[in-house]
Amino acid sequence: MKKYPVSDKEAWEGHADCLSCTLRNSVLFAGLEEKDFENIHQPIDLYTLPPGSILYRAGEPGDRLFTIRSGILKLVQYLPDGTQRIVRLLRSTDVTGLEVLLEQKYRHDAVVLHSTQACSLPVSVVRALSQSNPALHRELLNRWQRALVEADAWLTELSTGSAKQRVARLLLRLVRDEQSSQCALFSREDMGAMLGITTETASRTIAEFKRKSLLVETAPNNFLLDIRNLERIADG
Repeated sequence: MKKYPVSDKEAWEGHADCLSCTLRNSVLFAGLEEKDFENIHQPIDLYTLPPGSILYRAGEPGDRLFTIRSGILKLVQYLPDGTQRIVRLLRSTDVTGLEVLLEQKYRHDAVVLHSTQACSLPVSVVRALSQSNPALHRELLNRWQRALVEADAWLTELSTGSAKQRVARLLLRLVRDEQSSQCALFSREDMGAMLGITTETASRTIAEFKRKSLLVETAPNNFLLDIRNLERIADG
C-alpha cells in the first residue's frame, strides 16, 4: 500500500464533542464527569484519514496521543534491511502514542489500513486531567496494560505455528462480533508482514480457506468466517 502524508487541514473534521461522544463509555475519557470537560482548555480535534495515510511516524517527537473512533491502523517497525514488520493493529476505542506522555518519540509508523476517524488528544490536556482525576489515571494504566497484552499476543499467537495456524488466529482476532462472524481483511502483503510469512504464502492460505468455505466473501475483502473450524486450525 502506498503511504502518503495527509495534512491536518485536509484531514480535520472539526473539534470533537467528548461529552456527548457515542463511544464515551469505552474510550480514554470514559471516567470523566461534566465538570472535568470544563477544564479542557485545548480543543480535541477529530480527523478522518483515508487508507494509506500516516497518523504519525516513528522517531518523530509528539505532543499528541490519539484515540481511534473507527477504522483500522497498523503499527509498523522497520528492520535494518528495510523490510517492515507490523507489530500490532489499532481499532475502535484503542489509544495510541502513549509513549509521548513519557516525553519519548513515537516508536512506530501508524499507517491507516481502512478509513479511520481519530481524535487528537494534546499531551498537556491528558497530563493535567490525569493529575486531577484518579479515574483517568487508572484508565491510562489500563491502556498501557492492554497494549502490553496485545503485544504479547502478537508474539505468542501470530509469530508461531504453521502458516495456516497464524492466518486462522489473525482472522479470529479480527472478528469483533462472533454473532455475525464478519471480518474485514487487507492486502496479503500486510498479512505477511503481520505474521512473518511471505505474501505468496498468505495468498495461498487465504485461497485455500476460501475453497474450503472457511471464508465466504460478501464484498471485496469482507468475509463471513467459519469460526468453529478456524478455531480448530488455530489450536492445531
